[in-house]
Amino acid sequence: MAQIAWEDPYCAEGNNCFRIGTDGQGNAYIAVAGAEDAYVTDTREALRTLIREIKAGKADHLL
Repeated sequence: MAQIAWEDPYCAEGNNCFRIGTDGQGNAYIAVAGAEDAYVTDTREALRTLIREIKAGKADHLL
């Protein structure tokens, strides 16, 4: 398993909290806070775009 450095959780009002992480090879990860062992991985830019959309209120139903 990759050594993932998790950022502080992001929690929106009325939504689940999630965390973004990265490993030493530059891979990015996202997980629901408290369930970091069940994560999704993709490129940093793909996850950055997803998070921007969620924070903008365009995709909060995905959480």
